[in-house]
Formats: sequence, structure tokens, C-alpha cells
Amino acid sequence: MDRNQTLEAVKEYYGKRLQGKQDLKTSACCNTDSLPDYQKKVLAKLDDEILTKFYGCGSPIPPLLEGCTVLDLGCGTGRDVFLAAYFVGPQGRVIGVDMTEEQLAVARKHTDRQMRIFGFDRPNVSFRHGYIEDLRSLDIPDHSVDVVISNCVINLSPDKRAVFSEIFRVLKPGGELYFADVFAGRRVPDAIKDDPVLYGECLAGAMYIEDFRRLLRDLGVLDYRVVSKCPITIDDAEVKAKTGNIDFYSMTIRAFKLDSLEDICEDYGQVAIYRGTIPEYPHRFELDDHHVFETGKPVLVCGNTAAMLQETRYGAHFQIIGDRSVHYGPFDCNHGTPATESSGSCC
Repeated sequence: MDRNQTLEAVKEYYGKRLQGKQDLKTSACCNTDSLPDYQKKVLAKLDDEILTKFYGCGSPIPPLLEGCTVLDLGCGTGRDVFLAAYFVGPQGRVIGVDMTEEQLAVARKHTDRQMRIFGFDRPNVSFRHGYIEDLRSLDIPDHSVDVVISNCVINLSPDKRAVFSEIFRVLKPGGELYFADVFAGRRVPDAIKDDPVLYGECLAGAMYIEDFRRLLRDLGVLDYRVVSKCPITIDDAEVKAKTGNIDFYSMTIRAFKLDSLEDICEDYGQVAIYRGTIPEYPHRFELDDHHVFETGKPVLVCGNTAAMLQETRYGAHFQIIGDRSVHYGPFDCNHGTPATESSGSCC
């Protein structure tokens, strides 16, 4: 399928073929990680139709959103938009983008009621019909967004380079990309990519994780972090026969728009101390799957990790001791989880 055929096939699948999660053939687009308790309480405030017709593979809502501008790519019925809307508060705003009118109709139908439930005087959300490959046409300017989220959608795009290029165009310096998606442990054959069902089920468009790393590198994003990773099981015999031995994973990933990142972890003798001041995380904060900061405990970190904690909205919640005036060589990752390419630059 060419680009237009792919987009039309996806719109048909999500707009007309699927009426709810029970119509999915695999767990790829509904293998949702457990939401934190503070998010579950907000989820309970959402209308059942929003939840039933929402398809995701994770829970990509990071903390510290109050007052932020958040952009949700492929927002569907708006589940994550409304979750984020609650946390950004009346002074923040959330923009949801989707190409499927049927999904957006559900989100718009429930907007006023959700705002009343949240106790907001006016909506802090907007839903825009369009393509995540071209945010400029939706009047989303350069450096205008604090956080970009997405939930099992980027794999559906036929032009992922354009998507990530647009993400880092609209993010402010120090802004964060925090998204869940389906990745593959090897490159998906073209024959599978032409199967509209496998594409709609979030498998055919899954990126090989190392190609994802290379794509970010080409865009100047030299480090990303894996927050969580879970294998996807395929129980449907027909789908399993088509995908063969390809291993698929639901992964949640964060990356920051920072010019100070390097392509490997470098040691500057820096130490990070979490102050315990992020309201939902008083005892510890997990940056990724191998950086867990206990409140008050000094942790030796590489220069990239120090930058992620110091030069972003997390900065007020960490004390960073040291700078980059003295270099001690590559950062020794052997003190923690062994280094792997698919974990980003750091161990």
C-alpha cells in the first residue's frame, strides 16, 4: 500500500470496522499498562463510551503537567486528552489530533460534560481533524508544546520520519515526548505491511527498535529512555501464521528536546538527588527502567541523565551536584543494568 492507501485503510479500520475493544484480534492495541492510582481515580470520571472505543497500548501520561500545553497525537475518543486535561488544570490546555472523524465525534460529544465533572468553567481541550505527519497545517507552531503524548498510534503512520520531525519541531526546548507504542525486535517484511488487518492491529507498522534509534539520531535526538517494555502475545492463529517469529513489544518511551545530549553516556562525576517533591511520587521517581531515584539518596549519573533532570520541567525537583567542567571518560554503566542499544544511549 502507498501512503494514501495506508491512511485510508487505517481510517476505515478504526472508524468503521472496530466498534469496541472486543473486535480486536490481538492484544497489541489494548495491552495497557496499569495506570498509577492517581490516574485511575480520574479515569473513573470518564464516560464509558470514551473508554470502550479507545485503543491504546500503554499509559503515556507523565507527571508535572499543571499549566502545560500537551499535544496528543492520534487521540481517538480522547481518553488520554481528558486525563491530561485534568492534570494540566484550568490554566493549561490539551490539543488532540486524529484523522478519524468517527473517533473525534465521540470525543467532542463528551467534552462539555467532562469539563463540568472536572469542575472547569470552560473547556481546556480542543480536538483537531488532521494528520500527525503535518501538524503545521493544524496551526501548531514551532516551540509551542510542553509535552507530546501518543498511545499506540505512531506505528500506524506510513511516514514516521515526518511524525517525529514534527514532534521535535513543535516541542519547546526542554520539552518532553512521552509515548507508548508497538515495536518489533526485527524489521517487519513488506508483505505484512500490505495487510490492512495487521496494520490496523498495530503490528504491520511496528518499527524495528534499532531503526527507531537511528531515526531519532538523524533528527538530532541522541538519547531516549525506555520506561517500560512488555512482550505482546498473539493468540489469533491466522495472525500468528502471518507474523511468524517476529517478536513484538508494547513499549513506553520518553525523549527530551535537549541540545546538550551526547550519543553515548559520558561521565562528568555528576550526582542527582531527588527532592521527593513531585506530588504523586513522594518516595521515589522513575526516569526510566533503570534509573530509580529514591528521595534524598544521591545517585551517580551520566551527563545525559543530569541534563534530563536539570534542563526540563523536572529541574526544580532534583539537586544536581557537579557540572561538565571535568570529563572522566565514558560513563560506567556496569554499576546498574548492562548497556544495550535498545535502551537508548544510557545503560
